[in-house]
Amino acid sequence: MTDTAKLTRIDARLADRRRIDALLAIVARLRDPEHGCPWDLKQTFASILPYTLEEAYEVAESIELDDMNELREELGDLLFQVAIYARMAEEKGYFEFADVVEAIAEKMLRRHPHVFGDEDFSSEEEARASWEAIKAAERRAKGEREHVSVLEGVAQALPALVRAEKLQKRAAHVGFDWDELDGVVEKVREELQECEQAVADGDNFNARVHEVGDLLFSCVNLARHLGVDAEQALRAANHRFERRFHRVEVCLRAAGLEPAPAQRERMERLWETVKHEQR
Repeated sequence: MTDTAKLTRIDARLADRRRIDALLAIVARLRDPEHGCPWDLKQTFASILPYTLEEAYEVAESIELDDMNELREELGDLLFQVAIYARMAEEKGYFEFADVVEAIAEKMLRRHPHVFGDEDFSSEEEARASWEAIKAAERRAKGEREHVSVLEGVAQALPALVRAEKLQKRAAHVGFDWDELDGVVEKVREELQECEQAVADGDNFNARVHEVGDLLFSCVNLARHLGVDAEQALRAANHRFERRFHRVEVCLRAAGLEPAPAQRERMERLWETVKHEQR
């Protein structure tokens, strides 16, 4: 097929922009060696990765803001990432977009035997236990080893809070967990005391990093036992801090002042006032 014929076929697909194959045609045009975009042609799996992470966080932000128009756009941006990865893989003969779709479809069918098969679960807990058992079997099959760690497969690239929660859930699934919330709370207190002790003892910086890490990990455990997503909770806390501090800045400037160390007491008073107003 000539280049002109290929482009004509792509143009025909672009006529209906609501179809997946239109998106794939756009990506194909962008990656066309003769007629594509120079920037897109230079991209690799590694170079696009930061953009993928950014797009995923922008999806999360639009959900947190309950902005459905923005969510629609951000989901499109994320879908484009999938399409361009698949295109690059196809160019190298690894797999195609259809293979990606087939793989996830097969996985969902396999992991939901109570929906697409003959299994019958009476509760969400039973369904979750089945899901984890199937995933564990998949990990063993991939590893081609008789014994595979229950922690295997938790991606290293995940945000630390998210990864901590996933590791804890894996361990809890095989019984390595606190039975009561009181034990989790006491562990947080213990780790905080160890941080304080490290400071009092004048321990080196690495020791402080170690103790703070243990404290954060125990806080994630507390969040998990309370049914709270630690990553989302911290993101929400970040938003609250940002919103409240902006209000403090507005109040300061209304008085002809700027945020500065000299205004610390005034900023703290304003902070308490803003917290009370925004509850």
